Parts: sequence; C-alpha cells; structure tokens
Amino acid sequence: MISGFDFDVLWRSLPYLFRDGMSFTLMLTALSALGGLVLGTLLALMRLSNMKVLGAIATGYVNLMRSLPLVLVIFWFYFLVPYLGQIITGSERPMVVGAFSSALITFTLFEAAYFSEIMRAGIQSIPKGQVSAGYALGLTYRQVTSYIVLPQALRNMLPVILTQTIVLFQDTSLVYVLSITDFLGAASKVAQRDGRLIEMYLFAALVYFVISFAASRLVRALQAKTAIIR
Repeated sequence: MISGFDFDVLWRSLPYLFRDGMSFTLMLTALSALGGLVLGTLLALMRLSNMKVLGAIATGYVNLMRSLPLVLVIFWFYFLVPYLGQIITGSERPMVVGAFSSALITFTLFEAAYFSEIMRAGIQSIPKGQVSAGYALGLTYRQVTSYIVLPQALRNMLPVILTQTIVLFQDTSLVYVLSITDFLGAASKVAQRDGRLIEMYLFAALVYFVISFAASRLVRALQAKTAIIR
C-alpha cells in the first residue's frame, strides 16, 4: 500500500488545502466560537435570572438545540432562512443567504446552547459572598455581573470553553453538505479530481488529529496551571 501511495499529490495540493481550506475552517471556528460564547453567556444569564419567562425561553432554546443533530440544523437554516427573510421583508422572492453566512449563523446558534451550559456552571461556581459584597459596595446588578462574576466565570471555565472550541473545529467539517470549501471539502475535491481518495482522506484525518491533539494538550496544560493558582 505504501509503495503505491502518491506523496506528490499531497505536496502539490498543500497550498490549496491550507490557504483556501484550512484558513476557512479556522475562520469559521473562531467566529462561531466568539459568537456562540457571547450568545451563550446571555442565555446563561437568562437562565439564572429571577424572571421566569426569560429562564423558560433560554431553557427551551438550549434543550431544543442540544436535542437536534448538527447536520440537520445546518440544512434547516440553509433552506429555511431565505424564506423567513422573504416573510419578514415582504419581498417577492426568498432572501439570498450565502452558504458562509448560513454556516456561521448555524454554528453560532448551535454552539451557544453548549457554551450557555458551560457559562452557567462557571457563574454558579462564584461564591455568593462576592456577589453580596459587590452589592454592599453599592454596585448595580450590571456592574456586579460585568466586573465580578463574568471575569471569574470565564477564567474558571476557560479550559472547558477551549475544549468545546476543539469540538467545534472538528464539527466545521460538516459544512461539506453545503459544498463549502473548508479543509475537508478541499481535500475531497482534490481526491475526486485526481482519483487519490486514500491519500487525501488519510492526510485530512492526520491534520485534524494533529491540530486537535496539540490543542487538547495545551488545554490540559492550561487547566493544570489554573489549578495550581487556585
């Protein structure tokens, strides 16, 4: 098998795979993680709010997203959002939503459900005495949340947030169903074009493994460091 392995096709395809494919994968991962973290934090605050309506809405959203397969959500947003836009704007034709915009919206909304649970655990890990002390100093709810609760919650949950980001990085390969040229999509196109499926898919798996394994080791080191600080 090794004797028939075509290393030249890998070498020739590296610029395309990493310049077009991997750059898109990393960009989608970063933007989705950032958007999901912001939205997830808001959902976590809603779930912890004293207003039952907000808590019910956030709980329903989180449970819904976590109960659906990601690939189904990708299809759902890609085909449904244009028609929702048509209804909202009252236009005669469905709204034009690009594949990238659809993928970014999908991953942001989907990952927000998971980041919400992570942030909720982080917020609940903060001692209530610190919150009470903040109120005793005359701080408002917004100030206590912004200056006392969220910074510590983010620090406590940072290893878990990064771990979820690694999962997100792996999940971005599902955008191939929208014919988007991410890293796996680029490898698939080269494999189909040159008829070298074994080489390209093995190489893609190796790249995903190396990046994910290296990132997980960094997360473990960060987790050990924060544990020592505590």
